[in-house]
Amino acid sequence: MNSSPLYPVQNQARAAVSLDGLWRFQFDPKGEGTAAGWPGGLPAPISMPVPASFSEFFTTHEERDYVGDFWYETEFFLPENFPEKVYLRFGSVTHRAVIYCNGVEVARHEGGFLPILADVTDAANRGRRNKLVVQANNELSESTLPCGTQKEMPDGRKISKPYFDLFNYSGIQRSVWLVGTPKDAITDYSLQYELDGADALVRYTVEGGGDRPVQVFLVDAEGNTVARGEGKAGTLRVEDAHLWQVRNAYLYRLVIEAGEGYDLYEEKVGIRTVKIDGHHILINGKPVYLKGYGKHEDADIIGRGFSWAVAKRDFECMKWTGANCFRTSHYPYAEEWYQMADEEGFLIIDEVPAVGMMRSTRNFAAAGTGQYTYFFETPTVPQLLENHKQQVSEMIARDKNHPSVIAWSLFNEPETTSEYARRYFSKVFAFARTLDPQNRPLTGAFEKNSAPDKCRCYDLCDMICLNRYYGWYISGGPEIDEAEQKFRAEMDKWAAKKLDVPFVFTEFGTDTLATEHKLPSVMWSQEYQDEYLSMNFGVFDSYDFVQGELVWNFADFQTTEGIMRVNGNKKGVFTRQRQPKDAAFVFKHRWEALPEQYKGN
Repeated sequence: MNSSPLYPVQNQARAAVSLDGLWRFQFDPKGEGTAAGWPGGLPAPISMPVPASFSEFFTTHEERDYVGDFWYETEFFLPENFPEKVYLRFGSVTHRAVIYCNGVEVARHEGGFLPILADVTDAANRGRRNKLVVQANNELSESTLPCGTQKEMPDGRKISKPYFDLFNYSGIQRSVWLVGTPKDAITDYSLQYELDGADALVRYTVEGGGDRPVQVFLVDAEGNTVARGEGKAGTLRVEDAHLWQVRNAYLYRLVIEAGEGYDLYEEKVGIRTVKIDGHHILINGKPVYLKGYGKHEDADIIGRGFSWAVAKRDFECMKWTGANCFRTSHYPYAEEWYQMADEEGFLIIDEVPAVGMMRSTRNFAAAGTGQYTYFFETPTVPQLLENHKQQVSEMIARDKNHPSVIAWSLFNEPETTSEYARRYFSKVFAFARTLDPQNRPLTGAFEKNSAPDKCRCYDLCDMICLNRYYGWYISGGPEIDEAEQKFRAEMDKWAAKKLDVPFVFTEFGTDTLATEHKLPSVMWSQEYQDEYLSMNFGVFDSYDFVQGELVWNFADFQTTEGIMRVNGNKKGVFTRQRQPKDAAFVFKHRWEALPEQYKGN
């Protein structure tokens, strides 16, 4: 059960108690907490909301930009009648954590965007309050995901130097649960789908449950059981199946029972198939054109902390523009985002936090310059590879049953022009292909240096995702006509390869201030953003193998400070407060006019 990816549920066999709220918190800049006994309790804590990013609350540079060890503490009451096995489940702790219950280490985890499950059955006391302490650390290195480094200042404190263009938000940024299950609990399940005329075949496997008989039920939206199976593996035939469709979701309820009510797990699922056929992306056998956004988990006050309110607003804004898809750039999001996408019929390209695989603290500017930093030629590569594979494994295990997830993105903008990179990513892709029961497409986002005549990795992908900024980082402003010529010249080279796979633009955009208007346009004005988009749309529409456009970015977001960033990245179609810029109306006009099966013939 220690590795079970299942989301907590509450029913007659299981307990799930939220531990979200106001915790206690303390910085540990010298890393002395463990030796000083902090696993048993913090000596001088302050209050700290969970879930949230700690940086957003402070008013000094030293606290906002803190790098190093930091600690959280709270208490929980464990009832006498709680189920036999007791776990603590963290949606994530960024970027690594050691978990203590009553002073006893119960788990440690590397990676800041996937769940941690700690078995506290023996460490926690029933009928009493128990102390929970978390030691966390947010330092970056070239063997961590995401990648980066830090710099030591003259006063001894460290500041983050990420190789990526987003703020290094850290903390307990997702919900924490106290979970109770039977001893021989159901630990996981997997689904595969096949359409058979109007019917659907749902193949399932169930893990856990001990030696007890397992039953699986599929219940429709009206509460009727439409299919039933016995055993830990089998096939359910669903007659006249309601399919989960793009922007028209239909969800069944999957119920798994071990023994006569010994354990019970249920979750909403959607019947749909995903396939690449030539340069088309097929959902339920029909082509779909991807329209949407690169996003971030990023908002005022909470930073990267999950909020249902922010998620609701984001989905309403995306729906208003006619979008149908987003990429979880550049890390797996909180599970609740996927649950909401399942409900709304949105498509997700799910991305592992493999960002920053280029030695540049301004990688957005380095893209396209031909810069080569020997990233995959260093002694840290074997450790990085193991971290990479582990987080791919955890991401697919957690998200594999969401109908919204249609592809796995295994990197964002790494160096891909050397044989070293080829060997590295060949191993990542080969490993990933062994993990997903539904065999979803594998991809990754390539930056401009990964040109068609230089990239050594594009053929590993089932669909090719391009991040391109012709007209912004390349030939911007008065040179925009030249930018279009360069853009089309590159696309002609891709076309000449006759790859017969879908291409999706996973990033394109301009920094734009919501207050700036200028006639004629200048860079950073809303008028220029609109002109830039018009140029890009013309290029996209000229190539039938371009099967999607995900603009960068949904909303303005926080980054490391710099002379090219005005309090963050301003490429949002919406402001950080989720209000539309002029570009939002441009996308609404375009996307509402484009059919879901655009270029589908």
